[in-house]
Amino acid sequence: MLKKLSFRNQLENLIHQPEKQTYLLAVSGGADSMVLASLFQGLRIDSRGTEYDFQIAHINYKLRDKDSDLDQKVVQDFCEKNHIKFHLYEVSGKDQKPKNSIQLWARELRYRFFKEIQQKEKLKYLVTAHHLNDQLETFLINLSKASGIKGLSGIPSRDHHILRPLLNFSKEEIYQFAGEHGIEFREDLSNKKNDYLRNKVRNEIVPKLLETNDHFLDNFKKSSSYLNQTKDFVQKQIQYIENNLTVFNQSHKILSKEKLDQESDFVKFEILKKYGFNQEEEIPKIFKAGNNSSFFSKEYRLIVNRNELILVDRTQNQETQTEILLMDHFDFSEHQINMNIGTIENIEEINKSFEWYFDAKKLHFPLYLRKQQDGDEFYPSGFSGKKKVSKFFRDEKLSILAKQKIWILTDNHNSVLGVLPLRQDKRYARNEKTKWSLKIFNETKNEI
Repeated sequence: MLKKLSFRNQLENLIHQPEKQTYLLAVSGGADSMVLASLFQGLRIDSRGTEYDFQIAHINYKLRDKDSDLDQKVVQDFCEKNHIKFHLYEVSGKDQKPKNSIQLWARELRYRFFKEIQQKEKLKYLVTAHHLNDQLETFLINLSKASGIKGLSGIPSRDHHILRPLLNFSKEEIYQFAGEHGIEFREDLSNKKNDYLRNKVRNEIVPKLLETNDHFLDNFKKSSSYLNQTKDFVQKQIQYIENNLTVFNQSHKILSKEKLDQESDFVKFEILKKYGFNQEEEIPKIFKAGNNSSFFSKEYRLIVNRNELILVDRTQNQETQTEILLMDHFDFSEHQINMNIGTIENIEEINKSFEWYFDAKKLHFPLYLRKQQDGDEFYPSGFSGKKKVSKFFRDEKLSILAKQKIWILTDNHNSVLGVLPLRQDKRYARNEKTKWSLKIFNETKNEI
């Protein structure tokens, strides 16, 4: 039964010391959200106004003419009467209301508005009035979409900084509480229309289900709790498996393709879904793809590298310097000049030791470091003849990610002097006749 005490207990189950937190309540004017506002006001009165710090936000979508304005008035009057800070957003022409997908548009608009208020007013939690009947409707809708265990688990009672403390209470209990406490609210008559899937489920399917069993909602609440516990257990197991498959996890994540391929299709999907690869038909393509193949989600790039899957975060700032002046001239009053690559801040990617000695007289200064360009070729030491840099990369079996970390050493004529840190061009190397020597080296001991 919905009481002030049972509501407070729900809050305590969701967060630690709820009386010390700050809240923004989303209030539409309907029975559920007005009961939510009244419950918070009751808690604040009991604490003599020193705890349960909250404010209220309302959106007038202007979709129902005078009814929309009357909804706003109910919420605004409640706030004025109880000295609660009230935030209003009135939809206007600038909001470009779409002809289709009104519900999605409205949801995005209100959550954007709520977030702005939370940031401005420093309110930690957003509280919504979703209840048990909403949970049942969501379950049925997701059941029709084959959404898996996460979808069937329904609306979470806590989702980061969003709280839904009424989820365990039915619509009937909410109406009863409103009647007992004389809470004024507005009925949205558009909810009686079956022009949306949720309304059709609410008005036609749910009533028939409730008729089948007097304890239907209570039993559903228990089933929902079991599903959520199952979901939490499965997610922990999936994370355990992913941790065992992870080869590297610093600037990017590398998973063992070979080990992941041995897991069930369910495990593959659950792991890769976390990185935005949520189309089931795409998963087999990833495991059949050739070396250096790439797949893209909104946030990640997945690179197939032999027996590895490399996941690179695309949302991070990927802009890097493409050319660096290494040395503008050579002081021929010195017989040898040493240049330590490791001292250059912008090329920290080079983490392999090497020492190259050049005949300074053969070089055309200044010297530069840059990324590979089409047509680059050089005469790598230890090889006979000329080789294209792209062919050299293939022969070295470098992944796409490894290639991106390679720098090309060039002179003022754009001649390739070496591919850092792998191979020097032998044409410019020091020999027994060299008088002025340039040493380019890196002291780092870690291998790439």
